[in-house]
Amino acid sequence: TVDLIEDGRCVELLDQRVLPSEVKYIQLRSTQQVCDAIRTMVVRGAPAIGATAAYGYSMALKYYSDDNPCVTSKQLFDFMNSVYDQLYYSRPTAVNLAWALRRQKQVVIEYVRLKLNVDESDDEIQGNTLREIDVVALSQILEHDAKEIAQDDIKINQTMGRFGSELLPKVCNVLHHCNTGALATVDHGTALGVIRTAVFEQKKNVHVWVDETRPRLQGARLTAWELQADGIDMTLICDSMAASLMRAGKVDAVLVGADRISANGDTANKIGTYHLACAAKVHSVPFYVVAPCSTVDLSIESGAQIPIEERDPSEVTNPSGESSIAPSGIQVYNPAFDVTPADFISAIITEHGVLRPPYEPALRSAVAQSKSKTR
Repeated sequence: TVDLIEDGRCVELLDQRVLPSEVKYIQLRSTQQVCDAIRTMVVRGAPAIGATAAYGYSMALKYYSDDNPCVTSKQLFDFMNSVYDQLYYSRPTAVNLAWALRRQKQVVIEYVRLKLNVDESDDEIQGNTLREIDVVALSQILEHDAKEIAQDDIKINQTMGRFGSELLPKVCNVLHHCNTGALATVDHGTALGVIRTAVFEQKKNVHVWVDETRPRLQGARLTAWELQADGIDMTLICDSMAASLMRAGKVDAVLVGADRISANGDTANKIGTYHLACAAKVHSVPFYVVAPCSTVDLSIESGAQIPIEERDPSEVTNPSGESSIAPSGIQVYNPAFDVTPADFISAIITEHGVLRPPYEPALRSAVAQSKSKTR
């Protein structure tokens, strides 16, 4: 889905806008190109966006080091903070993007602190002009960390897959929303990774109801493509059919991913997730969220504080990118995400296990474990 190539000077992405009709890779060699790719959904899915942002941040320093092999700390951070801001604002809801950038920036700060051999705050270090920093050496360290973020994502997804698959019956019908597979991550997937593990490692008989996922049809275009390639049994449905399937007893569990989880467990995910959670609650169907701890944002108390991105009206009126399916000039509301209250979620599956309510202490403990492993 995402890779850093050409000695760290090129971010390569699988262009998800043209799937499933075409498999096409694009190469990005500037911060602006990376931002545009995130914004226009060449790459999508919170973990994949996070890895792409880390690669973009690292790549920017690589090019900067060509003309600026040694600079003061202030000069370095004047440049890197501008790169950080460009990437940070490319998509506001997926917290993995901000998480990856914060981690990368901290690598830069700690490197500079070590080389300056000073006991200063982060802000003071960024304004230091006393001594020059070896930017070439730093760029190699930052590239290594960006690749580590990507490799860790694969391991985390595999671990979540093992935890989550234990919750599924040996024979089951699972309803899946949007795309949470290898296309939404570096590889394997989150919620779709649970299904992969259940089928291929635990040999369970899993049939997947694939929500088309309006308006960009990530389910129909991407999840169906992944499952078909893996030979996993599936049936494509319109989003509006899900509740009737639950009422008929044809859904044993709902599996979704997440773009941001607040401290209390409220979860922002692709638009349409909330109405699935409502239907699942009414019909007593387990509703599982699968997400790494990098998706948890403990700085916000509830889902009411999660910023919800609104996208171009043409995604609704011109879903194929061609002729409009609606009258010309019609008013359109197109939020990319909705928020599911924690009370509607049966469990949150992370790399540190299956979390049950009350979610806040469980999430804080899981995030603390993740931080201790990255130190």
